[in-house]
Amino acid sequence: MKERANAWPARGWTGLALVALFWPLNWFLPGVRTAYLFFPLWLGYILIVDGLVQKRTGTSIWLRSRKDFVLLFVLSAPVWWLFEWINERTENWEYVGSGGFSWLEYHVLCTINFSIVIPAVFETAELVRSFDWVERFGSRRRVPASPGVFVASLLIGIAMLAALLIWPNYFYPFTWGAVVFILEPVNHWLGRPHLLQRLQHGDWRLVTSLSLGALLCGFFWELWNYYSLPKWIYHTPGAEFLHVFEMPMLGYCGYIPFALELYLLKNFLWPGGAKFQFEK
Repeated sequence: MKERANAWPARGWTGLALVALFWPLNWFLPGVRTAYLFFPLWLGYILIVDGLVQKRTGTSIWLRSRKDFVLLFVLSAPVWWLFEWINERTENWEYVGSGGFSWLEYHVLCTINFSIVIPAVFETAELVRSFDWVERFGSRRRVPASPGVFVASLLIGIAMLAALLIWPNYFYPFTWGAVVFILEPVNHWLGRPHLLQRLQHGDWRLVTSLSLGALLCGFFWELWNYYSLPKWIYHTPGAEFLHVFEMPMLGYCGYIPFALELYLLKNFLWPGGAKFQFEK
């Protein structure tokens, strides 16, 4: 029998089973385990959220296009490797317990695990967008979108990137924002979706959905990382206080521009690809 659009889908049950199995294994199985268990745990999360979105709206990324659903995983890995490259300079995080892997094993496992980042954030943004209260952000303060604004944005972004690479101990927070200022005008000039298309009309719904979606994902990333092995820890000069799990409280602010960076990177690298409910 064909599944009803607003029914709880089979993949939702699959997701619940994956999380129920791999969450405790990821925390309590002896020895190095997270390198192998991180992906199925987060795949479970993604399937659960996709099922919730279908239940609430009658549609989801999976329902609209299974091909696009899979390609988001493919896109995600190289996108996160960009931030790993920046971290080679800033050294804001490191992976504890990963020393037993060969170079090839490390990079293959990392690539598999990095593949969940974009699907997790975009699925959660779709879930946030499904709530009626998000409509309140459809008519807010307008942001100018003149040619001068785009030129200034590019120059600011380049300056931010240069500063964090030259003086990483002081300007490492620019990791989460420099890409926004650089790609916003680039996507505009290339005719690709960008943030000011909506913000110039006072429509903050997309930004709100992405930001809250990334914050929710960030909570689960930090929660599930806490008792993991390997795990990541942070080095954030000037912000090493009020930790929630391994992340300093101020560090969670970085998830907001990070979500916008993911959106702009997706549109820069794959402009004709998947469309999302949070873009409504």
